[in-house]
Amino acid sequence: QVQLVESGGGLVQAGGSLRLSCAASRSIFSISIMSWYRQAPGKQRELVAAITSGGSTNYADFVKGRFTISRDNAKNPVYLQMNSLKPEDTAVYYCHALYYSDLGARLVSWGQGTQVTVSS
Repeated sequence: QVQLVESGGGLVQAGGSLRLSCAASRSIFSISIMSWYRQAPGKQRELVAAITSGGSTNYADFVKGRFTISRDNAKNPVYLQMNSLKPEDTAVYYCHALYYSDLGARLVSWGQGTQVTVSS
């Protein structure tokens, strides 16, 4: 099982920036998809951004042009660069990994989450 640990959350004013990091317990080279999700109080968890092992990315409409997900398969962390933050971006942000076992079983892992708070 891959363990994921997020960091980089905090309090920032609207219009500011934060960079989240997700460190995996082993090389992410073989992890098919790394993603960031978020969950605001009283709301469902939602996909923010995802990146495949080949570097293809996908973003939720509400972060397009503001957030950038990146990964370096030679290194460990996956990053989420968040610019032009808005109060509605306030949420707990979770790292997610989709990968396969040696026997081909589909596996997922979640991090514990990091709080992002954007003040107006």
